[in-house]
Amino acid sequence: MPGRIESLRRAYHRQIANDVLRQNASGVPNNADSGSASSVRIARGIVQNIGLPLGPDKLAGQTAGRRFEKATKVFLRDAFGLLSHLRPGEWDFSLGGDIRDYEQYLHLSDVRRMVKQHEELRIIFGDYIVTPDIVVCREPVSDSKINENEALLNNETVASHTPLRRANSQASILHASVSCKWTIRSDRSQNARTEGLNLVRNRKGKTPHIVVVIGEPLPGRIASLAYGTGDIDCIYHFALRELTAAVAGNDSDAELLDVLVKGRRLRDISDLPFDLAT
Repeated sequence: MPGRIESLRRAYHRQIANDVLRQNASGVPNNADSGSASSVRIARGIVQNIGLPLGPDKLAGQTAGRRFEKATKVFLRDAFGLLSHLRPGEWDFSLGGDIRDYEQYLHLSDVRRMVKQHEELRIIFGDYIVTPDIVVCREPVSDSKINENEALLNNETVASHTPLRRANSQASILHASVSCKWTIRSDRSQNARTEGLNLVRNRKGKTPHIVVVIGEPLPGRIASLAYGTGDIDCIYHFALRELTAAVAGNDSDAELLDVLVKGRRLRDISDLPFDLAT
């Protein structure tokens, strides 16, 4: 009998097969590049290895992307919820959001007002407002919760600035920014790097987890986003096991995928809830 996380992973794939993943009349999956034989072959292998019936309707690219985000959010919320004994707290998983709403980035509202008043400042600050596809945040904690086991605080002046204490701040704390990319086709996919750098550079306080979840089948394109460090924590594939099986027998693709995994730049979606709990 599979564990609960494996069961949720299977439910996640069932949702994606029903709502996101499609094949055209020629049998080309919608996460494949029809102009690349390797991309089509690997994408077909993923579909075969998932082994679930696909939904019948055709999807526009933006529709598939939005549905991918929604399915991923549900999986992360449910899987992370099973780890509450490892990471207790009041957590919220939501689609979209403006980082200015969160504790570490509240000051950016003032920055935006300044830029609007003085356009010449745009060359200094650039496009710094990030709107993640999925936001994971933690709510600040009441003193009664903090004192649940013993009297740790009693209106003293200690811990008077930490945002975890609700008496100091009511703003949610951004725990993770999750970017979802069903495919990696162009330089636009690289905006996840820019967003990550902005999250790091413009924060006041703790850096949130900065991750990307992908459905791209081609290892070379995955590498274009996964290589390098400092801007993105890690890349997570929605079906890494199935992708690994699909590239078996092709030495170059299998070797590149192995490099990404062993180099700790690519992991499976089932790893992400645990990484969020670290």
